[in-house]
Amino acid sequence: MPFEEIDNLPISWPDHEDIAMALYERFGSEFDESKIYRIRFTDLVEWILEIPNFSGKREDCTESHLEQIQARWVYEHRDNQA
Repeated sequence: MPFEEIDNLPISWPDHEDIAMALYERFGSEFDESKIYRIRFTDLVEWILEIPNFSGKREDCTESHLEQIQARWVYEHRDNQA
């Protein structure tokens, strides 16, 4: 598989790190750590469903997935601040 195709592989709810990276790419430094943790889950779900290669279904989303995604998004934010 060519490297260009790796970025287009479908992602779903368990792919927390990939989702967090996509959210960071979309919002950049607009959200710092404290803002990321204050995002309403209803908004977070909508943003995730808008990710172009996201293949998960709304009904498969759990609070645990959203918490994991938030945590990974914070790590992504921290990594890019250095």
